[in-house]
Amino acid sequence: MQSYTIGQAARLLGVSPDTARRWADAGRVATHRDESGRRLIDGRDLAAFSVELAKGDSGEEEASYTSVRNAFPGIVTAIKLGDVAAQVEIQAGPHRLVSLLTREAVEELGLEVGMEATARVKSTNVHIDRV
Repeated sequence: MQSYTIGQAARLLGVSPDTARRWADAGRVATHRDESGRRLIDGRDLAAFSVELAKGDSGEEEASYTSVRNAFPGIVTAIKLGDVAAQVEIQAGPHRLVSLLTREAVEELGLEVGMEATARVKSTNVHIDRV
């Protein structure tokens, strides 16, 4: 399973490293240390925390006006595989993006919950890039 440093987690959650560090210090997200002593967050724990964080946002969402080519780096929070099709959810900061694609594409990308990925949105299409 992939693990993320505090800085990487902060980028995926759309917050500063100091905020991510405070959340880890407060026990809001579990961390462990690697051989070098750096604090790491398991990908599955980060995925669950990012979903929890997004649900806790009680403010109303404002419509964003952006160009048709937007990239949303985030973390894969769910994958539903069918015989032919698949559904992939990515939490990119406060944004939850869902993409429908082929099962073959998910397998070729090697997508797993907890993995870093980028959702690219153009008009009504969402494309997933593995990082």
